[in-house]
Formats: sequence, structure tokens, C-alpha cells
Amino acid sequence: MIKLLEARGINKRFGGLQALSDVSLSINKGEVYGLIGPNGAGKTTFFNVLSGAYVPDAGEFVFGGSELPFGVPHEIVERGIARTFQNIRLFRELTALENVMVGHHTRTHAGLFGILMQSKHVREEERVVTERAYEWLKYVGIERFANTVSKNLSYGDQRRLEIARALATEPQLLALDEPAAGMNATETAQLRKLIETIRHDGVTVLLIEHDVKLVMGLCDRVAVLNFGQLLIEDVPAVVQRDPAVIEAYLGAGTHA
Repeated sequence: MIKLLEARGINKRFGGLQALSDVSLSINKGEVYGLIGPNGAGKTTFFNVLSGAYVPDAGEFVFGGSELPFGVPHEIVERGIARTFQNIRLFRELTALENVMVGHHTRTHAGLFGILMQSKHVREEERVVTERAYEWLKYVGIERFANTVSKNLSYGDQRRLEIARALATEPQLLALDEPAAGMNATETAQLRKLIETIRHDGVTVLLIEHDVKLVMGLCDRVAVLNFGQLLIEDVPAVVQRDPAVIEAYLGAGTHA
């Protein structure tokens, strides 16, 4: 397997709280990788360090064979890592199409002068961005809401829209922070199919999720965090049987 992302000794402290303690893990290209753990385990902190929102106290990320910068989210996106958020962060007053266009603009090349002058090149690029944004909406199954203001979409469709916007940045690694949160069983089943399609189409997926059934049925490998420390990183069948995982997170009687 080809390693796409390696986390090496990631540490992050907030005052007296050690949110991440020497976390090391690796994600292979083309897999769906789950990151689970109880509330406060450090999962979202790990995402925030990876995506550039936080600077770690120690450690490094190696992505595609070279070290990632810290604290510069736009450079992380340009390198090929996109993320969604536990709490949906859409541009609420923009349409679904416009939200996805914002994501795709990270891959455009028009400078300020060209935008002001509305050159032929800029107009053509804008046409392509609009077409690609609509294709991403279709990809996640909400193209019929292209001209709907995002705040008026259902909760499940807002989740799909956020995924479409992330995909529009053309990532190699898509990091999803609790995408099934608040979804009903039907929406969760649809989400699983979408993630499987994303992986099939060549994008590696890193998934934080509290829905253990979804994680264990979908992910190739799973890592478990507890109090900022990595308990185990292995295939789902092994993780489910690990005594430390059962005690810290899954609970007695939940394992197969």
C-alpha cells in the first residue's frame, strides 16, 4: 500500500489540557480511514491541526512524501487536503451553486486585474467554474437545489452541500468531521453510498464519526483516540475486539 498521509508524534496542549499526546498514524492512498473515540478524545483537534487551523506543539505531517506546513489552511487545501466541519459552515446567504463555486475557486488562476477588467479568459474560467460546481452538486445528489439559498436546505442536504464544496477543491484526501451527525437512517445509508463512491473515484477519505456501525462497516482501518492518545490502529474486526477500546469507547456488549 502507498502511504498518503503520515502523522508523526503530533502533540497539542491547551493550557493544562493535553489534547493530543504523541499521536502517530498513517493513512494509505485509496482507503476509507476511521478516527473514533469518546467526546473530548482529541479527534477534532487532530483535524484542526491537519487542516492548518491549529499549530501543534510538536510533530509533523507528511503528505504525498513531503512535509505539510502548519497554520496555513489555504496551503493545505492547495496541497490536496479538504475538510468538512462538525458544525456545518456554509455561506448561508449564498445558493448551493455559489457555495460550491467558492470551493472550486481555489483551483482558478484569475488575478485581481483580470477580474476587474472581466477579460475573456476570466469569463471563460467563470463559465467552467459554474459548470463544474453544478457537476459536483449532481455528484452528491442535490443538483435540483442549485439555486436554493443554502440556509433553506434540509439538514441532510446541507451536509451533502458541504461535501460537494470540499470536493470542488479537487482533494486527494477528504476529511469528514461527523458527516452523519443528526441524520436519520435513510440519510446515513445514502451518505455511506456517497463515501463509497468518493473512494471508488480515487479520493482517500478520513472519517470522524460517532456512528460506530457506520465506521465499522465502511472503513478499511480504524484508529481510536482516548484522552488525546492513540489506543489502537487496525482493521475494524480487530479494533472491535480490543479490550481497551471496549472499555474506553464502545462499551461492554457492543463488540461482535
